[in-house]
Amino acid sequence: MSEPRLDAGDLAALRDLAAAAAARDRAPALAYGVVGGGRLLAAGGVGDPGDGDGAPDERTLFRIASMTKSFTAAAVLHLRDAGRLGLDDAVAAHVPAAAGLRPPTTDSPAITLRHLLTMSSGLATDDAWADRHLDVTGADLRGWLAEGAAFAAPPGTLFEYSNLGYGVLGQVVEAVAGVPLQHYVSARLLGPLGMADTVWDERRARAGARLARPHRVVDEAAVREAPPLGDGALAAMGGLWSTVADLAVWIAFLAEAFPPRDDPDDGPLRRASRRELQQAARAVPSALTREDVLGPLRLAAGGYGMGLQVADHLELGPMVTHSGGLPGFGSNMRWLPDRAVGVVALANATYSRMGMLTRDALELLHARGALPPAPRPAPPALARAAAELCALLSDWDDARAAALFADNVALDDPLERRRAAAAVLRARHGPLRVASVTAERATRGEAVLAGERGSVRVSLELAPRPPGRVQGYKATSVLPPSEALLAAAARLAGLAAAPDREALASLLPDGADVDDVARRLGATHALFGRLTVGDPVSAAGVGPDGIERATFRWRGERGGVDVTLAMQNSRVLVERLAPRPVPDL
Repeated sequence: MSEPRLDAGDLAALRDLAAAAAARDRAPALAYGVVGGGRLLAAGGVGDPGDGDGAPDERTLFRIASMTKSFTAAAVLHLRDAGRLGLDDAVAAHVPAAAGLRPPTTDSPAITLRHLLTMSSGLATDDAWADRHLDVTGADLRGWLAEGAAFAAPPGTLFEYSNLGYGVLGQVVEAVAGVPLQHYVSARLLGPLGMADTVWDERRARAGARLARPHRVVDEAAVREAPPLGDGALAAMGGLWSTVADLAVWIAFLAEAFPPRDDPDDGPLRRASRRELQQAARAVPSALTREDVLGPLRLAAGGYGMGLQVADHLELGPMVTHSGGLPGFGSNMRWLPDRAVGVVALANATYSRMGMLTRDALELLHARGALPPAPRPAPPALARAAAELCALLSDWDDARAAALFADNVALDDPLERRRAAAAVLRARHGPLRVASVTAERATRGEAVLAGERGSVRVSLELAPRPPGRVQGYKATSVLPPSEALLAAAARLAGLAAAPDREALASLLPDGADVDDVARRLGATHALFGRLTVGDPVSAAGVGPDGIERATFRWRGERGGVDVTLAMQNSRVLVERLAPRPVPDL
């Protein structure tokens, strides 16, 4: 796994971003770090945490609030893996007082551990209330459960964030393990991972440790907040203190669970369970937003896993994150699981919006070219099938075809037609060789076959039964477009920023709807920003009708567009402007 390449300019830009975030939220101090390749790559801080010793560093302790939930969820799955509980167990089977939690309808299912882990219990959102009851005793918490609680919805019907639900999970761990959740997490997770600076009570921090003092913002100024509440039964939802350095270990540990593989699995929590934490189990309502009318389009979509949120980013792809907020503190950790790259940010002002900072930091590093690409290794079966299909298209043999194809292939399109299509490819491109294979899944992907003239893009999919024969494929010719068509594509991409009717009319055929093309190009620029012409994704040369067609992939600042152009007699027709599916990686 490659790691981000951070130069001095990247580090300076990150520091400026952190300083702006601290100023925006009036946070006296902010610490941040970048994780990659399984380690903390860079860290920094701005402001003063309250001890007069300068900016916080990667070892300064902040309370991380609801980021604690991922540790609580990991403890539950650790007990599940040991066979001591089941995620579909009724909560009341482990905590009898929870029988007092009566859902709002008589047809509601019993509340299970899975409901609580995935924010599906229907228990009402309770951030403001829970933040002021962190030090409640276990006996008092169980008394509350016996008295009942408010439900926003019946269990299992929608996402509703509940801190009380995670407090109940802490009681489950204590009932099953025989020790408080805090002891279990410290002994089974924090200790084995070497997270020595992560503690439940700041008074137990190592000697000499720097502690960020809590603040809140009053009339646009930061003032000292009351001392933090103690380590009580609701600590399961938000009690931990930690550092940038320790949280880098936690992020790396969770991200290391990807991809699934056959390596030794000897961590304190098995890889499959770590991945389970990071899979969306309950959908969160989605939205497309802009924080400013000129800002980038953002996708708010994904779901809640177990103690972690899972999101889709329009450019960066899958993302795992969780924020934390308590009186005096705000925090966030965020990473890209398929690249093992993440950012953590901790501040000492109430509900500081560190999620914006970690998101902006990843976007900044992406824009600066510092992030490694998402690895997409081709599984052996897919790579083998691509090689055999390439050999077949280069030199067709019916016996080889019968061995390669599943039994549906000849029924879907007779082998005689497929043989003829392969002959056309050979005539256009010459002998073929596999240039690359990109997997979408273990059983489907795309191969690029290089020829003497251009290339062939082949999408292929394997059948579900062994030995993994090809159940379908589609071959698309990509011949080098003519210089005239390339120039027309570049000219159109440039005109998108400021469509000029006269310039467009000189490119388009007589009688073309110039105003329509101008509107479409202008809309493309408005959606995707400045456009550049990428490689063609299909191009078959000049056809029998005298028309040369090609589809180019235009790259924009906010996504991509596939543009199909047809040229005849030096005039070009825009046949299709199709936005790429997102994320367009």
